[in-house]
Amino acid sequence: MEATTIKVTGMTCGHCVASVTKALQKVPGVESADVSLDKAQAIVKGSADAQALIAAVREEGYEAALGS
Repeated sequence: MEATTIKVTGMTCGHCVASVTKALQKVPGVESADVSLDKAQAIVKGSADAQALIAAVREEGYEAALGS
């Protein structure tokens, strides 16, 4: 199973984490999304397109970019 790391900036609380998680889980091909406030990142497992993941996070009002 592929894993994609997305750096997410702008999250400040648990509600932010929940919003980003929910948005990522709606992207086709996502099997799981683990969003970390402390690490400011999301690790997404599945076959989803990275650009679609970034777009979903940005639509929620946060900045996103591919991480390492």
